[in-house]
Amino acid sequence: MKGSVLTVGAILGGVLTMPLLPTITEAQGQNPTAPLPTSPNWDIAKLSQPVFKVRTLFNVPVRMRDGVNLSVDLYIPDAPGRYPTLIWRTPYSNNSPGEVEQGRWYASRGYAVVKADVRGKYDSEGEPYTYKYEADDGYDTDEWIGKQPWSNGRIGLMGGSYLGYTEITQAIRGSKYLAAMSASVTTSDIYNNWAYVDGAFFYGFAFPWGGTSMDGHVGQNRNPEDWPKAYWNLPILTSDSAASHVNRPYRDWLRHPLRTDPYWNDISFEDRVHDIGIPYLTVDGWYDLFMRGAIADHVKIKANGRTEAARKGKRLILGPWSHETGVRFVNQPSAADRGIDFGPDAQLNPQLIYLRFQDHYLKGIDNGVDKDPPVTIFVMGENKWRHEQEWPLARTQYTPYYIQSGGRANSSAGDGTLGTALPSGAAADTFTYDPANPVPTAGGNTCCSSVPGGPFDQRKVEERQDVLVYTTPVLTQAIEVTGPIRMKLYAATSGRDTDWTAKLVDVHPDGYAQNIQDGIIRARYNGAIGKSATLLDPGKVYEYTIDMWATSNVFLPGHRIRLEVSSSNFPRFDRNLNTGEDPATGTRMETARQTVYHSTQYPSHVILPIIPR
Repeated sequence: MKGSVLTVGAILGGVLTMPLLPTITEAQGQNPTAPLPTSPNWDIAKLSQPVFKVRTLFNVPVRMRDGVNLSVDLYIPDAPGRYPTLIWRTPYSNNSPGEVEQGRWYASRGYAVVKADVRGKYDSEGEPYTYKYEADDGYDTDEWIGKQPWSNGRIGLMGGSYLGYTEITQAIRGSKYLAAMSASVTTSDIYNNWAYVDGAFFYGFAFPWGGTSMDGHVGQNRNPEDWPKAYWNLPILTSDSAASHVNRPYRDWLRHPLRTDPYWNDISFEDRVHDIGIPYLTVDGWYDLFMRGAIADHVKIKANGRTEAARKGKRLILGPWSHETGVRFVNQPSAADRGIDFGPDAQLNPQLIYLRFQDHYLKGIDNGVDKDPPVTIFVMGENKWRHEQEWPLARTQYTPYYIQSGGRANSSAGDGTLGTALPSGAAADTFTYDPANPVPTAGGNTCCSSVPGGPFDQRKVEERQDVLVYTTPVLTQAIEVTGPIRMKLYAATSGRDTDWTAKLVDVHPDGYAQNIQDGIIRARYNGAIGKSATLLDPGKVYEYTIDMWATSNVFLPGHRIRLEVSSSNFPRFDRNLNTGEDPATGTRMETARQTVYHSTQYPSHVILPIIPR
């Protein structure tokens, strides 16, 4: 079924004038009149209105099953009655100005609001340990809410990022009081999205966020004076110490590199996300670090959710955002090297999107939420929203684009080409990967560190001799790439272990090389991600499948499609030292001679999900 392109008029038929939170709108440059990706049946007048005065109760203790008291702040309509409840569970303080403002905003619209500090954080008792207690504590808090005199027994889960993860764990536990959930930029898959990515440690996120900012009872400094020194520390097991912290969860993630280790069973819920039994709205971004997991969660729930309500009520919105901008649904910065201006439609109002969803399921308001298409995507390049009926799109034509060269694809000045014809030139390209001089991260799906996420000009990266660059001729017609991307790579290395990376790039007519999506695979885990490790036979040709995640981008006429192949993306991912030692404790580095094949026998290629136009 062909998707329908949405315009401002078709979506809203009017202008949003409702009050918004300063902390997530004006202060962030968000446009409060931006369009929302909803059905044409959207009716703003059906949103809950701010008609209630609000009474507030701070630091209310809620006892968990083991006797630990967690602290919650309550915002309740100041009028007799019982109300549906919205709950946020946060490790970042439930009493910040933004949290208070948000609590009052929803309470004035007829919701009881619960803002909870998770265990061990701020006003809550207990041991702080990232992820560990969220499922049980969330369930216990839901059960407590359902029995309160101000509760009508219907709970909606709210939040994004870590707060979204707490939602997922609560929903999987499945208190009888839960009615709906809405979350942004999050996923259930802690192992292969928060800590690791296809064998490589998610260093540029798990270290600065998990190893420093999540350390201790209150918010911790995650900006040491010398971040480069901390990032380059070896072994990476002690990088937290180089950043003036000693964080037990961070070190535990590194000590348990395989998903088969029982350590992950009660914190990584990707195998149980289908147990969610309530309607769930997910909002994520093409440049968000959790995007791959968010899509996987959606597909699993849509197909196998525990209840019909969960399957029919699953919704997914994917915009052109990184993690930082996706929390607020705002546009990317427009600096020459960092951002791409995706236009005014890229800026959305999260308060109203979530309010509409919860209004329907918690208050029973007939506002069209149940009739919205399952998937709404922002198509970059054309910068338009579009509704779809499924993911991946049923009309996708998976098309191989083969890499070729005359044997010198090194850098953008080389002779690498990309096209649909089978290889016919030189058999291979070579480069030297030196872990002491890795390819630097330049944007992409990362977050929460000194490394910027989102779109970024790749031209400096493409000047390097250890980056193989393959480019199509200038396009004469638009090519839409929407869906999951994979690379089939045939390669050999002189090392006992190494990494392989692949990056899809949109080259603009002025030369700006916009990263679209990328992926990595750690060679020792080839074919057995999370299950087992096998060191390589140096010089042997192996076949690798690199998951390059997903996107929606139109490569416009005058643009070119480009593929980069290399062996590092640092510090987004930890450096493979090529020795085969334990990545967590290894300190000895070796250079590796890398060979990427593109012959008739070994036709390396990227598989692009082409959408007919």
